[in-house]
Amino acid sequence: MAKINLKEVTLIVGLVAACYWNSLFCGFVFDDVSAILDNKDLHPTTPLKTLFQNDFWGTPMSEERSHKSYRPLTVLTFRLNYLFSELKPMSYHLLNMMFHAVVTGVVGRAELLSSIFFLAAFLSYTKSKGPDNSIVWTPIALTVFLVAVATLCKEQGITVVGICCVYEVFIAQGYTLPLLCTTAGQFLRGKGSIPFSMLQTLIKLIVLMFSTLLLVVIRVQVIQSQLPVFTRFDNPAAVSPTPTRQLTFNYLLPVNAWLLLNPSELCCDWTMGTIPLIESFLDVRNLATFIFFCFLGALGVFSLRYSGDSSKTVLMALCLMALPFIPASNLFFPVGFVVAERVLYVPSMGFCILVAHGWQKISNKSILKKLSWVCLSMVIFTHALKTLHRNWDWESEYTLFMSALKVNKNNAKLWNNVGHALENEKNFERALKYFLQATHVQPDDIGAHMNVGRTYKNLNRTKEAEESYMMAKSLMPQVIPGKKYAARIAPNHLNVYINLANLIRANESRLEEADQLYRQAISMRPDFKQAYISRGELLLKMNKPSKAKEAYLKALELDRNNADLWYNLAIVHIELKEPNEALKNFNHALELNPKHKLSLFNSAILMQESGEVKLRPEARKRLLSYINEEPQDANGYFNLGMLAMDDRKDTEAEMWMKKAIKLQADFRSALFNLALLYSQTAKELMALPVLEELLRYYPDHIKGLILKGDILMNQKKDILGAKKCFEKILEMDPSNVQGKHNLCVVYFEEKDLLKAERCLVETLALAPHEEYIQRHLNIVRDKISSSSFVEQPIFPAGKTSGVEGDKIPTENIKEIKNEPRPTEMIKTSDNKSQSKSNKQLGKNTEKETPHKTTKDIKEIEKKRVAALKRLEEIERILNGE
Repeated sequence: MAKINLKEVTLIVGLVAACYWNSLFCGFVFDDVSAILDNKDLHPTTPLKTLFQNDFWGTPMSEERSHKSYRPLTVLTFRLNYLFSELKPMSYHLLNMMFHAVVTGVVGRAELLSSIFFLAAFLSYTKSKGPDNSIVWTPIALTVFLVAVATLCKEQGITVVGICCVYEVFIAQGYTLPLLCTTAGQFLRGKGSIPFSMLQTLIKLIVLMFSTLLLVVIRVQVIQSQLPVFTRFDNPAAVSPTPTRQLTFNYLLPVNAWLLLNPSELCCDWTMGTIPLIESFLDVRNLATFIFFCFLGALGVFSLRYSGDSSKTVLMALCLMALPFIPASNLFFPVGFVVAERVLYVPSMGFCILVAHGWQKISNKSILKKLSWVCLSMVIFTHALKTLHRNWDWESEYTLFMSALKVNKNNAKLWNNVGHALENEKNFERALKYFLQATHVQPDDIGAHMNVGRTYKNLNRTKEAEESYMMAKSLMPQVIPGKKYAARIAPNHLNVYINLANLIRANESRLEEADQLYRQAISMRPDFKQAYISRGELLLKMNKPSKAKEAYLKALELDRNNADLWYNLAIVHIELKEPNEALKNFNHALELNPKHKLSLFNSAILMQESGEVKLRPEARKRLLSYINEEPQDANGYFNLGMLAMDDRKDTEAEMWMKKAIKLQADFRSALFNLALLYSQTAKELMALPVLEELLRYYPDHIKGLILKGDILMNQKKDILGAKKCFEKILEMDPSNVQGKHNLCVVYFEEKDLLKAERCLVETLALAPHEEYIQRHLNIVRDKISSSSFVEQPIFPAGKTSGVEGDKIPTENIKEIKNEPRPTEMIKTSDNKSQSKSNKQLGKNTEKETPHKTTKDIKEIEKKRVAALKRLEEIERILNGE
């Protein structure tokens, strides 16, 4: 057994650290996003049991989440020297590192963990042979456990059982293939009995094989006896006819061998058209396949036929190369890729053993010893530089996929992924060029046409977007009654129906057409949750809340732990005038996600609208939580201000309103309600600049004009300014009762009684049931009929319902949240909270009158007292007393 030299180990670890230091500056890219950032199983709130229930990775190396990268197991594989004492640890470790170009994809940890337990299981099994060939069961039990753990990390971990079997027969027991055949032949002819050592070997192998079978059964139960869905774009050869399928699959073996030998051109994704199919026996690439099998066969014959340390080393190297690669070979089931560098993790160990063994044979010859070390040093140096350079390719998704395009331009997925990277940077023009190139490389790629359509939509080129979506839809499989579509169509391709429907439903005349597309997607895949969600949004838009409710309930059957779905259902209940049910669903969403922003906001508004004083503290608490999550959203501050106004907390209300306006200078409702707050708290002059700002953004704001006219007339004594405000209101809305009435007040202030009378008559015709207008008309007529113009109080401007209840919250508080991913919000309704605050637009003032006799003065005084009493009565009525 080779001893571990700590200096050598330290040197190796330091060298590897130097090669990978720059990978620390790389972000989460490619499969890291789906496997780590978007993987709900990794959330702290997810129960651990779901890690075993959710088979995220599928069967071996499956679907688009599969890892396309690998790392050398430098620190782990030196333990293989335990078996091969003739190998120098230094040479072995260096070769193991330098013959593998590496990348920095975090998801490669799955293969790395599997390799750790793979090696641990094998090393444990090597200790199962006791004195006199007896069986030591503890290492075997530990081996079975470690095999199970390795399999949980990655399915190829189970192949260590095959390596243990080879080790037991050819290494531990020392058999060669001829000797094994001779012994078996003699037993079958009855000329001898089974040797005790072979019997012991059979018992150990039976235990191993039975354990393996049990693991396979459990694995099949995990995936519920269903293989993952792959399209012909993932692995074109898998759906090709004979002999194309066989010729291509066999050619992939020398391709993988070449990647081990010369990892100069690496690609993060080898699917689709990366390697053109071999459709003829005359294809020159078949020669590479022939040479590979000849070389492999020669090594196999040498390792099985002859005894000795060299043949045993070669045999174990071949086993480590071949057996772990079997799950990725398409031999037993199709896989979701053409070539994947990550599946070469464990095979690389066998390759390194083979190369290191050959290098040692050469270095032992004196004439080649110096040359071999020079060559080794050059390989280490060049591969270290290659590793550093390759790491920078994984800095971002853009750099990664651009590096892949340098290796292969026939893979439409790579063009698409560069487009996605640019799209994430909002560079839609450049992204469109790459998406269009993807459609040229692979004209029947549904996903590429969908990407083109989405980009056209982002560029507001709806006509081209619809044409692209229609092209993608035409490439979908035709409807076959009774066919299970989930097994025939990639789930992400069904999004073409969703995207097309989302596009055309912007046209009010095509809502039914959009609904038909959603229904078609659901008919093809009944568990398509997104289709139910999108259809629910559309049904709300079509004013069919009952049917929208059915759609969301169906979606909840598929995913009851989705806070967005409970939120959407709450919005439906609001549309159905069921606020209590809506609040329950908001609360359910917040139970699942206490930071669900839209639920926090809208549930608070719902509590505020309910008018129940006991709910106000909770509403305030939720709004405070909302602004903690969305500190830049003016709506949260505005509604906190509304709550404070309802609770008569004027200072606090002013603070929140000012914060809302600071974030959104043209916040219409915040500006008006801040002005209204000032007018209610005897700060009318402070309200004027706020109203000026409001009217600068919204010159047609009628209630703002009414309030401004009131302040100008009663506080500033600017009758002309007030008159302009009321006249502007009537220009926009001649039938506006409040504006008309207050203009009548202006005429009275101008002492044009006849004009005031005509104005009030016209106003009364507009609102014949308003008693205060009739009373004010009587006052004017009394004034006209009086025999003299003595100073009399002018009646108040009267009931101004245009100001009453004008506490208007933001208009965008109800939205439906769409899933998955980057989802669009749709407005379903306006939510307006009204708060009455009566405001009079006029005050009593005294007027100058001519000199009269004492008798006249007494008569006028009587009339003055009577008028004051009438005015006081009017004010009490107007103030609701």
